[in-house]
Amino acid sequence: MKRFFQPVPKDGSPAKKRPAAAASDSDSLGGDAPAAAACAVGEGDSPPAPREEEPRRFVTWNANSLLLRMKSDWPAFCQFVSRVDPDVICVQEVRMPAAGSKGAPKNPGQLKDDTSSSRDEKQVVLRALSSPPFKDYRVWWSLSDSKYAGTAMIIKKKFEPKKVSFNLDRTSSKHEPDGRVIIAEFESFLLLNTYAPNNGWKEEENSFQRRRKWDKRMLEFVQQVDKPLIWCGDLNVSHEEIDVSHPDFFSSAKLNGYIPPNKEDCGQPGFTLSERRRFGNILSQGKLVDAYRYLHKEKDMDCGFSWSGHPIGKYRGKRMRIDYFLVSEKLKDQIVSCDIHGRGIELEGFYGSDHCPVSLELSEEVEAPKPKSSN
Repeated sequence: MKRFFQPVPKDGSPAKKRPAAAASDSDSLGGDAPAAAACAVGEGDSPPAPREEEPRRFVTWNANSLLLRMKSDWPAFCQFVSRVDPDVICVQEVRMPAAGSKGAPKNPGQLKDDTSSSRDEKQVVLRALSSPPFKDYRVWWSLSDSKYAGTAMIIKKKFEPKKVSFNLDRTSSKHEPDGRVIIAEFESFLLLNTYAPNNGWKEEENSFQRRRKWDKRMLEFVQQVDKPLIWCGDLNVSHEEIDVSHPDFFSSAKLNGYIPPNKEDCGQPGFTLSERRRFGNILSQGKLVDAYRYLHKEKDMDCGFSWSGHPIGKYRGKRMRIDYFLVSEKLKDQIVSCDIHGRGIELEGFYGSDHCPVSLELSEEVEAPKPKSSN
């Protein structure tokens, strides 16, 4: 909770050309279909271009070290991916270092491979992501300089983004510090994958300020996006009391007896009043809908939380929902399902992480009803 590989041009755009549009329905109707189509649209008119198919099934998961998951829990996670068949998988806390030798500039879009150990680790990743069910996907990375934080976006090859960015300022070619952001632009929406920084326990350690700055930038981002937004990831906040298993425990939690000077900063990181209020403001100002809570109104003590404390110790059975799918209000009527795939305090369905996957499925765009004829 704290807690293959194609080069991407500097502007974040895909390296390869976008695939040609799929054949239209008329191509499979026989030899007379083109003529019939021409008559339908009128002489001199061009038939409308077929709309590109876009991703509709998404998964987000904080892997708590993707390399470790690949070494020990990968077969079970592969079975999950095969069963859910997501179009996009957004991963946080990949904890793989960026390419670049010691003291040299780093390339956060590429995995480190300049030492024997890093080359071995890269081969583990290459093998895992070139085998079923991942061989039909392409990966974009945003990595930290060390084995810390970092995100990945794994997209089926048939869905080519118009652009991929790694900074909340989408005009910048730089990656966010620690690789906390990936944005894929499609024709009708933006997909944002983030790993929000943990609020921390102490004002003096500057973690409060870091989180406040992050929330301010996220607020500015959601207010200025130019397309409907799907925002997912480990957002490191539980919005309401229903989103934690033991509200009193988390509200009164302390680290070594320390009490912050502002009472709104007291409690478990991710469940302080200040974080929750800022998060609520981001939802409101960004006109965003929490997809899971939109469908699941009641508290579910068995499988309603995406993070779970260690089964041994004082956090046993203490759980939080800090992994989200937030969608623009324009998309809320397209929400088919949003599910948390782990259950129980023994971390069933967590695949070795302290987070479990969360999935979202959207229907095709809802068309506005045609106006009735006045005749």
